[in-house]
Amino acid sequence: MTSPTQTQQLKTGSWALDAAHSSVAFTIRHLGIAKVRGGFTRFETEFVVDEAGAATLGATIELDSFDTSNADRDAHIRQADFLDVANRPTLSFRSTQPVRVAETFTVTGEATLGAITQPLTLDVEWGGLADFPDGTRHAGFSATGAIKRTDFGVGVAMPGMLSDTVKIELEIQLIEP
Repeated sequence: MTSPTQTQQLKTGSWALDAAHSSVAFTIRHLGIAKVRGGFTRFETEFVVDEAGAATLGATIELDSFDTSNADRDAHIRQADFLDVANRPTLSFRSTQPVRVAETFTVTGEATLGAITQPLTLDVEWGGLADFPDGTRHAGFSATGAIKRTDFGVGVAMPGMLSDTVKIELEIQLIEP
């Protein structure tokens, strides 16, 4: 495995998501006293490395794949007073400028839910490169960020029920082109 401190340029091209080894999770406080954790089971990523070694990236999450391990709560969150997946089926993120991979780095971009776009910054930790048993090379990243749900019109009719801040955690493995 290549450690983050060993500088190695990533291969040019479009890196594919290894969905079996990746996850998108979130945490939000309920009633201010406890955290509810969940995730999304369907998402895609874009990670393209240019000739200069800089990467542009993006992700799209299918909101109807929302899962907190509570079917009744999940069904309610999908409704119009929260995520409104019938009218806003995806949440997307796009970096606003290419980035260079380092041991830790920041990605600035924009998150879009329905017709609303807001700035979002992700703090990223480089996990390194490793060869998979099938001969493919994988790169690993961990990223964290936070959004304000009311900035996107999510659950505004229920103040105090949920915190405004939703913490996001991504564990992403990509396959070299």
